[in-house]
Amino acid sequence: MRYTILFFLVCLFSVSLTAQNHWSVTEPNKITLDLSKPYNDEYADNIEMAGKRVAGIITYEIDKNKQLKIEREVFFPQLRTYLKTNDPDWKQYRAYLTENYSDAILPNLTINKKVYTPGKVLTVNINGILTFKHEAVEGITLERSFFPSMSERLFVEQWTFKNITNTPVILYGNSTSILKKVKGVKGNYETRVSTNLKNKITITPGETYSFSIGISATLNNEKHPNIQENEFYQERLDFLNKMKSSLILETPNKTINTLFEFSKIRGSESIFESKLGLIHSPGGGRYYVGFWANDQAEYINPFFPYLGYKTGNDAAMNMFEVYTKAIPENFKNIRYSFEMEGDAPINPLDRGDAAMIAYGAAQFALASGDKNKAESLWKLITWCLEYNRRQLNSEGVVASESDEMEGRISTGNANLSTSSLYYGALNLAYDLGKSLGKSNRELNKYKRQAQKLYANIENYFGFKIDGLNTYKYYKEHRYLRHWICLPLVVGINTRKDDTIKALFEKLWSENGLHVENNDENLDISKIFWDRATLYALRGTFLAGATEPSLEKLKNFSEKRLLGDRVPYVVEAFPEGNMAHLSAESGLYCRVITEGMFGIIPTGLKSFKFTPRLPKEWNEMSLNRIKAFGEDFSIEVKRVNQNLVIKILKSDKSIFLKKKIKEGKTINVNFNN
Repeated sequence: MRYTILFFLVCLFSVSLTAQNHWSVTEPNKITLDLSKPYNDEYADNIEMAGKRVAGIITYEIDKNKQLKIEREVFFPQLRTYLKTNDPDWKQYRAYLTENYSDAILPNLTINKKVYTPGKVLTVNINGILTFKHEAVEGITLERSFFPSMSERLFVEQWTFKNITNTPVILYGNSTSILKKVKGVKGNYETRVSTNLKNKITITPGETYSFSIGISATLNNEKHPNIQENEFYQERLDFLNKMKSSLILETPNKTINTLFEFSKIRGSESIFESKLGLIHSPGGGRYYVGFWANDQAEYINPFFPYLGYKTGNDAAMNMFEVYTKAIPENFKNIRYSFEMEGDAPINPLDRGDAAMIAYGAAQFALASGDKNKAESLWKLITWCLEYNRRQLNSEGVVASESDEMEGRISTGNANLSTSSLYYGALNLAYDLGKSLGKSNRELNKYKRQAQKLYANIENYFGFKIDGLNTYKYYKEHRYLRHWICLPLVVGINTRKDDTIKALFEKLWSENGLHVENNDENLDISKIFWDRATLYALRGTFLAGATEPSLEKLKNFSEKRLLGDRVPYVVEAFPEGNMAHLSAESGLYCRVITEGMFGIIPTGLKSFKFTPRLPKEWNEMSLNRIKAFGEDFSIEVKRVNQNLVIKILKSDKSIFLKKKIKEGKTINVNFNN
C-alpha cells in the first residue's frame, strides 16, 4: 500500500514517543478530532472502508493552517490486472485494479466570481463514515463525507453545503468526468470519476445542497452506478445500523465500548463477492478476495455467530466449505490460503494451519447453534485433528514448518502455537461431537489425546526464562515470545502467574505486546502484532487476572481509538505500517466476549461463562448476543461481595438469574 511520507513519519512518531490522545469519544458510536480549539500540530492518518465490490483507503493530511489534503486509494478487488513486464512474480498475489486519486479530481466551483476553496477544517468525525467539517467561506459551510457502496463497484465522496447567511448564495459548478480503460484478466475494465454537481446552485438561507463524487469501475458491458441517487449513503447507514443493533457492549468505560462498536464495523465490512462465493478478507491494501487459515478460520469466523451478522456467517460457512472440498489426499498438509479467488499459486508451507482450522471451525460450529452447519463441518474438523495427530513428534507435540508468522521469525520444528491450538480444538471437538450424537468411542479418543497433549506441552515447552516459570516457543528458544499467551487462551493454566508477568512486565509496551524480549536482536524486540496482544488479553482475562488485564486493555484501547493511528486495531509495525486488517478487529471483540465475559461453548445450545467484573466497575452487560441459535443478553452487577448474573431473552424475560462469588463459572443450557 502506498502511504505518503508524512503519514509514515506520523506512525513512526506515534510508535516511538509517549502516547497522545488527539481524538475524543463524542457519541457512543463516534470519535471526533476537534480542530476548532487551539491546535498547532500537523495531523495525518488513513482509514479503510469496504463493501462487497470495493475498498478504499482514504489518507488525509491536515497542515498547521488546518488545510486538508486527501489521497484516495480505491481497490476493485474482483478486477484482476495483468502484471507489468518488469513486475516480480509475487505481484500476481496483489494484482487488483487500483488507482490513486488526489484532490485534482475535484470539480471546480465558483462563488462571487472567486474559485471556491474549502475553509479550514473544524472537526474530523469517524462513525463508520469519515466526515470533515470546514469553516464557512463566503457564507457557506462545507461537510465532506467518505464511504463505500456496500454493493457496487463505487466509492463515494459527498459534499454538503449550508448557507448560514440571510441571503441566497449562488454557486457555479463544472462537473468532473474522468474515464480510463484498462485491459485486464477478466476482460475490459473502465474506471470513472464522475459527479452529479449542477451547473448552477442556489442555496437559500438556512438550506443545504449536496452533491457526490463517485469513483467507479465496470467490467465489459456493465453500466457505472448512478450516483444521482442517494441510495449508497443509505446503504452504508443500513449496514452501520445493523452493527449497532446487535452484540451491544455496555460498561463504564466509553473508550472500550466505542472501540468494540468500531471493531464490529471493521470486522464485518471486509467481505467481498468472488467466484468462490462471499469471502472475508483482511484488506489493508494487500489482501482482497482471498482467505487464510489464521485470519479467517481462526480469528474472525468464530466471532460472527455472536454478532449474528448473516453476511459474515455466510462467508464463514463458505470458506469452511471451500476448505472441505480442498482436503488433500494421503494427509498432506492443507493449504494455508486461497488468494485471488483461489487462483494464486499454492504455497506448500505448513504453518500449523490444520490446527488453526480445527480450532476455529469447531468454535464457529458450536457458537452457530445450527446442527446442520455443524454436521457439515465435522469432516473438516476431524480431518484436521487427525492430520495433527500424525504430525506429533517423538516427544508428543505437533511438528510444523512455521506458524502464522510464515518464517519472519524462527519457530523451530515444533512451536507452542500449533500444539496449543490443536489442544483447544480437541476439547472443542469433544463437546461438538456430543451435541451431534457422535460415538463415545470417537469422542473419548479426543479427550485422551487432549490429556496426553496437555502433559507433553508442559514437558516440551515449559521452561524458566528471565526467572519466570513460563514457556519457550520452540525447543531451542531462550527468549520470551508473545505467543506464550496461547496456553492461557485454551485453558492451560499451569504456569499462568509467571506467564502473565512475562506478558505484562517483560513484553508489554505502549503498543501492546512486542514479539520478543530479545536483547541480542533489538530489531525483533521492536516489532509488534496486535493479534498477539488481543490473544494475550483474552487469555489473561480468562485466567482471572482481571485488574491488570483491564488496565492494559484501557491503555491499549485509548491508543488505538484516540491516539495517532485510529480508529481500529492494526496488523503490525513496521510491517504493513500499522494497516487496519479486518480480522484483528474480530479479535478485539473476542477479548470482551470470550475474555471479559468468559464465554466458552460447551454445545450447540450451551456454554459456560466466567464473568470478570473489574473492581472499579459495578456492572457490565453484553446485549443482543446471537450465538447458540438464540438472541439473549448477559447482565453482571456487583451486590456487596457477590455478583448477580442475569440472562435475558430477546423479550427481556429472565432465562436465568444467579448470585455467585467472583471467579465462579456458570453453565447455561438453552435446551433446559
